[in-house]
Amino acid sequence: MIRSELVQLLVHDNPELSVRDVEHIVNVFFDEIVQRLSTDGRVELRGFGAFSTRARDARNGRNPRTGETVAVDAKRVPYFKPGKEMRLRLNM
Repeated sequence: MIRSELVQLLVHDNPELSVRDVEHIVNVFFDEIVQRLSTDGRVELRGFGAFSTRARDARNGRNPRTGETVAVDAKRVPYFKPGKEMRLRLNM
């Protein structure tokens, strides 16, 4: 599902809200998750899962086209851990 499909589904389920209102709500929701993760925080949605970040160390990588060795900087990457309820529903 992409963002526009999510917006359309929410508009369909909530006819009292305009498309613009739903788009604003969805944007605020995702922006807040990104903001919290950017400050090394954690976002937990009960029954759904938890978003956090993990550190990746600097390393030497390889350019797959040329085979040349390149330096890859250390970085933080997003990580999602599904909640127990989601795992149970997926494995029914």
